[in-house]
Amino acid sequence: MKITDPISDMLTRIRNANSAGKAEVSMPSTKVLVEIARVIKEEGYIEGYEVEDTKPQKTLHITLKYGNRRARVIRGIRRISKPGLRIYSQADKLPRVLGGLGTAVISTSKGMMCDRDARKLGVGGEVIAYIW
Repeated sequence: MKITDPISDMLTRIRNANSAGKAEVSMPSTKVLVEIARVIKEEGYIEGYEVEDTKPQKTLHITLKYGNRRARVIRGIRRISKPGLRIYSQADKLPRVLGGLGTAVISTSKGMMCDRDARKLGVGGEVIAYIW
């Protein structure tokens, strides 16, 4: 089955698995999805991720992170730039999610990174998602 927006599919799968209290979520893998998973892991929202070499396509497994007594680490996750409406931001106008408590995933010319790293490097780009 062909997915028209794999990033939205990934975020929805993470949101649903997180709401259901699942330990792991799987999805078809692409380079962009692996980069988004890397940024989310670096920011501490997930335990980890791994790419399994399956046929016909590789599979991305994301291990979700919970606090004590199964408290969710991911409170919310939202797609910003969609295929029908791309949202770009300059380096000096990068968004702050919940006043800096959340993270924006930005696709820049230097690769996929969080909003804090993009501000440090002084680069703007496409605002992929917010996570808090």
